[in-house]
Amino acid sequence: MNPIQEAIENAGSNITVGDIISYKLLECPPSTPIIQAARMMWESKCSSIVITEQQKALGIWTESDALRLDLSDDTDSMGQPLSSVMSQPIKSIQLHATLNEAERLLQQENIRHLLVVDQEGAPAGLLSQSDLVRSQGVEHDLLLRNISTIIQRPLVVFEADLPLAKAVQSLREAKVDAAAVFYAPGQPYGIFTERDFLKSIATECTAKSVGAVASRPLMMQPDHLSLMQARTIFDQREFRHLGITNKRGELSGILSFAEILAGIDHTHVDDLRRALKERRIALEVSQENLHLARQVIEASRDGIMVTDAKGFVLSVNPAFTRITGYSEEEIIGNTPALLRSGKHDADFYRKMWNAVYNQGSWAGEVWNRRKNGEIYPEWLTINAIRNHTGEITKFAAILTDITDRKKREEQIKNLAYYDVLTGLPNRRLFNDRLNVAIANAHRHNHLLAVVFIDLDQFKRINDTLGHTVGDQLLVNVSQRIHAEVREGDTVARMGGDEFTLLLQEIDDADAAVTLVQRILETLSKPVTLTTNTLYITASVGISIYPHDGSNGETLIRNADTAMYRAKENGRNSYQLYTAAMNAASFEHLAMEANLREAIKNGQFTLHYQPKIDAASSRITGAEALIRWQHPKLGYVAPSLFIPLAEDLGIINDLGDWVLGSTIGQCRNWIREGMDDFRIAVNVSANQLQPGFNERLLNMLKEAEVEPRYLELELTESAVMKRSEDVVPMLTALKHRGIHISIDDFGTGYSNFGYLKRLPINKLKIDLSFIRDIPASQDDAELVSAMIAMAHKLSLTVVAEGVETAGQVAFLQQQNCDELQGYFFAHPLPAHEIQPLLQAGICQLER
Repeated sequence: MNPIQEAIENAGSNITVGDIISYKLLECPPSTPIIQAARMMWESKCSSIVITEQQKALGIWTESDALRLDLSDDTDSMGQPLSSVMSQPIKSIQLHATLNEAERLLQQENIRHLLVVDQEGAPAGLLSQSDLVRSQGVEHDLLLRNISTIIQRPLVVFEADLPLAKAVQSLREAKVDAAAVFYAPGQPYGIFTERDFLKSIATECTAKSVGAVASRPLMMQPDHLSLMQARTIFDQREFRHLGITNKRGELSGILSFAEILAGIDHTHVDDLRRALKERRIALEVSQENLHLARQVIEASRDGIMVTDAKGFVLSVNPAFTRITGYSEEEIIGNTPALLRSGKHDADFYRKMWNAVYNQGSWAGEVWNRRKNGEIYPEWLTINAIRNHTGEITKFAAILTDITDRKKREEQIKNLAYYDVLTGLPNRRLFNDRLNVAIANAHRHNHLLAVVFIDLDQFKRINDTLGHTVGDQLLVNVSQRIHAEVREGDTVARMGGDEFTLLLQEIDDADAAVTLVQRILETLSKPVTLTTNTLYITASVGISIYPHDGSNGETLIRNADTAMYRAKENGRNSYQLYTAAMNAASFEHLAMEANLREAIKNGQFTLHYQPKIDAASSRITGAEALIRWQHPKLGYVAPSLFIPLAEDLGIINDLGDWVLGSTIGQCRNWIREGMDDFRIAVNVSANQLQPGFNERLLNMLKEAEVEPRYLELELTESAVMKRSEDVVPMLTALKHRGIHISIDDFGTGYSNFGYLKRLPINKLKIDLSFIRDIPASQDDAELVSAMIAMAHKLSLTVVAEGVETAGQVAFLQQQNCDELQGYFFAHPLPAHEIQPLLQAGICQLER
């Protein structure tokens, strides 16, 4: 029999129960109260406890047994002795028994634990079904199958406020060992397991709800995850359950470690043992089958290598030569060290050989080097072959070239988790990393930051220079951002010109701010693409865990909110998310709803403030001012709801109502004989869209009001920003007899050279310049210059915000044409201002 056949024949036959068990045994006497036993198990992290008396095992109590306790019993059920609830008698097996004997006993008795005893019958340890399956080489089976092939148990979900007693009863009835716990929409699930119930007993928390004792959060994985990846997560994180999601990202099941082991035990291990048994029979029946086995090995696509106990190669098969490039003559007599790539350190090989010597086998992913120098990945399984005395005589290795599989995995991973343009993680991978980081931060009480970056005016670059240049710029930006962050942080592209950062384990918010300042600085440097030198800036929002949110969705949303605040503050800056900012956002939403309701229900009114001829005290007209008296909020200032109406796109509806109401009131006054005045109406630049002129002239025509009675007031900045569209519209209206005024002059461009080309009749000096005259010499000189220049342009000048006799006297001295302000009258409803308009004059006295 050759060494390879001998390895197959003897696989697993020399391993005893004593080789694989844990000798750590948790014991207690039968009088031990249930609550004390639970505490011992919880503190020792053991899933079972053996009840012994005078070194004799009477029974066993496990986490699964705990679920059979009746919490509805009013008596002190947790104070009962363990002897009243233990499983007995406990089945035992000798230390020197074989694994085959142990497995048969577990299957016959339909149990999960065996007490292992020494030659004197004293307890030496416990053997579980998991220990048996872990001792088998099942990695190939794990790689070929995914989670969806073994999940069969129904998904049980509890509301967080469900009493613990009902939750335990439901677990018993469903015959499952774990259930998901739902807290609230948008919050991550928790998980309630047998171990959580044991903890509630140990900590005397059985009267609480299931949500209070559940573990949070439930770690989630997609159902296409391989069993090998799932087992790696269990081993690395010491978890025993995973939440499984379907293609839509919804929770569809709970996977337990026991299910993986059970699935393996019923498939791979059974198949392996059945094949070995059949092979042994075949070898006994005919020597010809030995030749057949050799042919199978020779034809295998996996490389096979056998060495002696010192590691010198004895034989290899043709697939080994094909994979490594070394011929049989070149490798025999050498050691496998010839294949080392240098990617693994000495500690890696030390652990690998420790496992081979101590456990009899090792399997894992290894990077080796072919004869031509190419480094490649392989799945390597090494088994120690022992003689009848237990001495290692040979080692058999099976190696599978997994280069193509790694490439496919990498391609799939890149498509699913990385942005094609920049190579950065995409939204999906960023969310996954954020959720893991939050769980880690919660466990270790760390802070983390989410940073939302949006490039300013990026659309203009795309529109003017093209998407090719835009894409090149995004790649450049991603590289500059990535160069500033730490190695463990994540930079992701969320889409378009939006980037996010995940900063883990930061000391405080200042650490995030310092990094953001560096990023803003590096982004502000010019970048040359083809023949274009571009200058870009960014607006940045920052949210901090746990202060600004306890889950990924909230943190990203709040960082986005903070980013928009940075844009509102002038761009090229950052903002930290605060509770006040969130409150302002909700207030904005509430105001939006109220504004729409106000337009619908007619909650607006018009007040009028007279304009006075500075020389004769004659009333020349009035300005119509909109007022909003909300039924619950009271008076709402125009400075609050006018910008909001513009943002919502309903300024046209509101503006048309103001114009129509003003023209209607003007018609009423004209019919009562008051026709020596002009009514001014404020118009937003957003109203001056196609169709505005036609609607306004139709209103005048239907009311039978001549255009000369109407004056439109616009801010200087509004006209200048859209001069190409606005100026022709205003020119047409002026030709029809409507007067045009520039409001708030001095706060915008203040360009007299440009004003002379505008179709305007009047200039209103902003009240900020009137407030401190004549005491402020600077303001007095500015106002005097404005009046003089306006007169040179043949414009009428109005001073608004006049409140004192001194201001009146100064403005009269400077030949200001008209005055408006509280000195004469506050804005008044139509019926209250009508007597003033009828009198036609206002006394200049205070």
